[in-house]
Order: sequence, then C-alpha cells, then structure tokens
Amino acid sequence: MKICYISFGDHFRRALSSRAKGLKTIFITSEDYLEIKAIIAMLPKARVELAELQRELERAVVVEAWEIPPRVVTINSRVRLLDLDNSKTEEWILSMPEQADPDQRRLSVLAPVGTAILGFSEGDVIEWETPGGTRRLKLEKVEEVAESELGVAV
Repeated sequence: MKICYISFGDHFRRALSSRAKGLKTIFITSEDYLEIKAIIAMLPKARVELAELQRELERAVVVEAWEIPPRVVTINSRVRLLDLDNSKTEEWILSMPEQADPDQRRLSVLAPVGTAILGFSEGDVIEWETPGGTRRLKLEKVEEVAESELGVAV
C-alpha cells in the first residue's frame, strides 16, 4: 500500500484551494484516506458515487487521527442529521462499505449521504444530490464511537 505523507504546507494549500473555490475545508484522517482510496481502486470506475467520493478526497486536508479537529465526521463517527426540508432526524455511524448495515444504523461512506458528511463538522449544513433528489442536512451532533461499541472487528 502506498503511504501518503502530507506536510503542514500541503494542509495549508489544500485548505486555501477549497476556500478559493467557495468550498468548506474538510478533514480526513490519513488512515481513512488510504483505506477509502484502496476501496475506490478496487471498484468499477463507472460508479457515479465513486466520482463524488474521489472529488471529496481530492479537496480534503489529510491529517493524522490526533490532528482531527473536534466534532469532525470520520469513519466510525456517530452522527445525528437533521433534514432541513422535513425536520426529521436520523442517526448513523459512518462505516466502510463492508461494515455498512442499515439495520444497525451503519452508513457506508460510498452511500451518497455517507460521502456528503465525511470530513464535515458538527453544526455544518450540507446540500448533496442523492438518487431521491437534493438533500439539505445539518450535522447536529458528531461523536467518536468506541471500538467496543462497534460490534465488528475494525
């Protein structure tokens, strides 16, 4: 597996580039970044959700786990989302595809909403195209899930 080293200067340049394009800076751990890139490499390129996820990865600031700002959505974060169009809330744990399970409220990072929330922070509002139309979601709560709560080998 290819190891990705990003210097502080790279962090700063990516953050500035995102802001210059009118996009919010998002953060992702180096471990999540490498694992997601490996998944993308193994899947057929024609999948639309992969293109969206790839774009998000390209604009993300990649940091070590201890450098992630508080309340940022990473893999294995529990999130509470408020749908701004219907006022309904839903809770999910963002997961890698092989651990996704709707019955256990585990959302794949490859799902449109999973891709949308990755790297965003508590309080952020996100607009994202899904197969059912545009969704406007507010990240009401983000918390790290302890490995013992996950119930799967991570």
